[in-house]
Amino acid sequence: MNYVTLENGVKMPQLGYGVYQVTKEECERCVLDALKVGYRLFDTAQSYFNEEEVGNAIVKSGVSREEIFLTSKVWIDHYGYEECRKSVLESLRKLKTDYIDLMLLHQPFSDYYGAYRALEDLYDEGKIKAIGISNFYPDRMVDLASFTRIKPMINQIEIHPYYQQVLSKEWHDKYGVQLEAWAPFGEGRGNMFELSELKEIGDKYGKTVAQVILRWHLQRGIVVIPKSTHLERMKENFNVFDFELAQEDMDVISKLDKNESSFFSHQDPSIVEWFGKLIEERK
Repeated sequence: MNYVTLENGVKMPQLGYGVYQVTKEECERCVLDALKVGYRLFDTAQSYFNEEEVGNAIVKSGVSREEIFLTSKVWIDHYGYEECRKSVLESLRKLKTDYIDLMLLHQPFSDYYGAYRALEDLYDEGKIKAIGISNFYPDRMVDLASFTRIKPMINQIEIHPYYQQVLSKEWHDKYGVQLEAWAPFGEGRGNMFELSELKEIGDKYGKTVAQVILRWHLQRGIVVIPKSTHLERMKENFNVFDFELAQEDMDVISKLDKNESSFFSHQDPSIVEWFGKLIEERK
């Protein structure tokens, strides 16, 4: 396993297992399978509605809590100081743990400053080992890094071969904020798994397209959290530490960049409006 070291000295596995869109019914089994494969970084969120199942699996696995790096995220309707603090304590209860290794603010909307102050205090109290953000564009990241007491240690954003976030990475490197990729395969959009360029690189190393993509992320210094509900795919995604892409292969992949999201822009007013409506519908 490769590790990255966050600005506060915390070591984090560079490859983990994400449970976005893993149902409550499947989640416990999937996390147990991932633990058996060797995964030790697990990424969940309050809005995934499966924190409790992740916690159940970790307890049942018998794997020492100290071996596991656990990430969750505060949802927008829990922003503001008091609500955020209360929600994190509830996440601790659901995850059946005394501390969370990394807690992120899930979206760059609403009172994220109040919520971030709550994360800072919970960090001081030892209930969170590292704090960060998710889906914050470079300008919002620089804003928080410049005007908060404790700089974000992680920003989890969309990164994949079609959206490589080159400029964003430069800004995050400048401020010492570790990047983490959600949807590291772009959810396969744009026939990514069928790209001849990636298949040819895979053939060269005897690896699948998915393994090539994950290796590309790792060599860029990005933390990745691929998701699969299938044991064999979990094993495939984990088996990426026995080869290294040549610079010529990295250059080929760099040319696939479309420099635009495969999903949506958080700077689009209609998307911000959609999130606001989603919060109201969930109340």
